[in-house]
Amino acid sequence: MHLETFPELDKAWRNDELARKWDLVRNVRRVVTGALELERAEKRIGSSLQAAPHVHVAPEYLAAMKGIDLAEVSITSGGDLVEGPVPEGAFTLPDVAGVGVVPALAKGDKCARCWQVLEEVGKSAKHPLICVRCEGAVEALA
Repeated sequence: MHLETFPELDKAWRNDELARKWDLVRNVRRVVTGALELERAEKRIGSSLQAAPHVHVAPEYLAAMKGIDLAEVSITSGGDLVEGPVPEGAFTLPDVAGVGVVPALAKGDKCARCWQVLEEVGKSAKHPLICVRCEGAVEALA
């Protein structure tokens, strides 16, 4: 029922270090999202999956993103993290110092299943319209 309260969580589950990491990851994502919204408004992209942005970050952001797929968290088809100063003209947000985005288009064709734009689409003789990851999923279901 919607009148029930949430259960009390065990205080031992609190992990301030993990919370800090994900605050940094969410800030990177916010800057990427902001840059992509401008690209969409200017009609340079229609969907975030058409993008593969270059994200310039300070060292603490690079450390927080270790082991995290930038494309997955930002819902793009690719992208790269570059440690170092934000280049002039990059998209930034005033409340997120140390992160700047230079938008770029993803290269390749659109996968008919996941809609990511990837260079590997079209290279499979058996499934020419989908990417390698989707091909594995389709084959596993066959």
